[in-house]
Amino acid sequence: MRVKVTLACTECKQRNYDTMKNKKNNPDRLEVDKYCKFCKKHTPHKETK
Repeated sequence: MRVKVTLACTECKQRNYDTMKNKKNNPDRLEVDKYCKFCKKHTPHKETK
């Protein structure tokens, strides 16, 4: 039951990453620290629709 999700930077709101997640194990929204090439630094990225 894995679904494709898009991660967006919380600072500049750019959608930078696509990843997969298991909805059964992680029903809430995913949040990960990733590198943003627009901000040029590591920022929290949240799951978007």
